[in-house]
Amino acid sequence: MLDRSRPYGRSPRDLKPGVHDASPEHYWLMRRDLSQIHRPLGWPDSLHRVDFSRENAVAVHRLLRLGTELGGGRVPDFETWLDGFENDPEFDPALCFVLEDSSGVIAVAQCWTSAFIRNLVVHPRLQGQGVGLALLNHVFETFAARHEGHVDLKVMESNLTARRLYERAEMYYVQRCELEPR
Repeated sequence: MLDRSRPYGRSPRDLKPGVHDASPEHYWLMRRDLSQIHRPLGWPDSLHRVDFSRENAVAVHRLLRLGTELGGGRVPDFETWLDGFENDPEFDPALCFVLEDSSGVIAVAQCWTSAFIRNLVVHPRLQGQGVGLALLNHVFETFAARHEGHVDLKVMESNLTARRLYERAEMYYVQRCELEPR
């Protein structure tokens, strides 16, 4: 439900939480306009993109679950999550972007066919090195090539690190919503 308890601005581009807004009971819908795509940033040479597969599914799911522990959000149990790739039309294995290094899976952006980033996680040991921004730009480039107008995601208001990353990626705040009880 939209929290209308305080005004944020006249237009969606004017919306922005204050520096002290970090409620664990709220999340934000954020958007990136794809009409002007910049040259994508590359990730470090020690990383390489691999296709999502049954072979790396356990490691991908484990990283997504770690992301929810650290930043909020929800990822179902492994079998339910994996079943989505076969039975949910929003899931497409080609839209699950996986980065690996010599230790294994270190970053994932799982997207839906509706140009929505369902989950984005970078392993804590690589955060702050531009991997998340490079992965986001790869997602934006992919959806622009599919002729989408924008990409959306939801971020917990309390996840300040993720919010800063999305702001750097030129995403803007669209709507503040109350978190539904589990």
